[in-house]
Amino acid sequence: MNGNIDCVSAGHMNLDITPEFLTGGREVSEIFRPGKLIESGRAVMSSGGAVSNTGLALVKFGMDVRLMGRCGSDAFGKSLMDILRSNSPSAASSIHVVDDEQTSYSLVLAPPGIDRMIIHYPGANNNFSAADVDYSVVASAKLFHFGYPPLMAGMIANGGAELEKMFRDARQTGVTTSLDTALPDPAGSAAKAPWTEIFTRVLPHVDIFTPSVEELMLMLDRKSYDKLVDQACGGEILPLLESNQISALADQCLAFGAAMVVIKCGYLGIYVKTAGADRIENAGRAKPGNIDHWACREIFEPSYLVDKIASATGAGDCAIAGFLTALIEGMDIDDALRCACATGAQNLSALNALDGVRSWQETIGQINSKGEKNPIDISMDGWTFDENAQHYTGPADKKVP
Repeated sequence: MNGNIDCVSAGHMNLDITPEFLTGGREVSEIFRPGKLIESGRAVMSSGGAVSNTGLALVKFGMDVRLMGRCGSDAFGKSLMDILRSNSPSAASSIHVVDDEQTSYSLVLAPPGIDRMIIHYPGANNNFSAADVDYSVVASAKLFHFGYPPLMAGMIANGGAELEKMFRDARQTGVTTSLDTALPDPAGSAAKAPWTEIFTRVLPHVDIFTPSVEELMLMLDRKSYDKLVDQACGGEILPLLESNQISALADQCLAFGAAMVVIKCGYLGIYVKTAGADRIENAGRAKPGNIDHWACREIFEPSYLVDKIASATGAGDCAIAGFLTALIEGMDIDDALRCACATGAQNLSALNALDGVRSWQETIGQINSKGEKNPIDISMDGWTFDENAQHYTGPADKKVP
């Protein structure tokens, strides 16, 4: 029975409402001025959050998926469930609908040329617990992916006790486990949670850890994060990063117990660092076939060039779906990272998270066509550019031919 389902995608879920901005090329202060009427185009209503963004991207890739989240039976909840069922009735069959709770929603503001801004209400996500996971279904899956605990108050309360319980119980079924995070409000309570304690408890039960570099730095090195935010003067911190800062964050997560740390670095691409062969060998039913090729690796995979960006909503989630699909399909780590970057690039062409995502066959065709990559504009001291693989390998990389 084990492994009949490809993946369970669990955690944070919400309804995304994304209005279309008719004009771009302006500053935020010009667009959002008090008392001003902003004419918009149509509003796109879509499913959002890690459950949907990663889970339904996996469905588009042909994976057999079950979604596990919590929502209300209110109007937003009914709209959300209609969207999920229209994509995959079987995938939506394991969602917990609660009568007396309100469904989470996000108002996604994505003017052209400006990074998206999100107004978010967590709703039923705050009450999600380990009991919302159907472990009999998890026991039938190859991989269990959970996303966005920083936006789920119950999962990070008491030093992450509920998050630890869920991952421990899931991993005991023999499934490969995967954890994604989200960037909390820097001034909110989630940003002040004891993240070192939480990760110390949780990551021994996590095989694949997939945060963004901003999220990880805020949680584990708040002083450096705040310094970079100040230096960026309202812009992105990505151009100010150095590769050794990313590597140090990954080292911490490997020391906590993760087998693979896959760090999303926005338009720069994806960084990965992996543990030794013994830890990879114990990474559950979806573990790599060629363990020697995945063990002790350090790679920075540049992102693909995208001519016209509609929105980055869900780009990281879709990139992770590409990586997880490649893993389940038995691909090597080089191609898994290419699939991740290709799927992230596909996402950018549409206003919502999923409309831009193509089939798995088209994605493989995209990476085989060797499209143009974006330049890496951060310090890569000690790194080597691999002309054949078209990515960088780090000082800790021990590739086995």
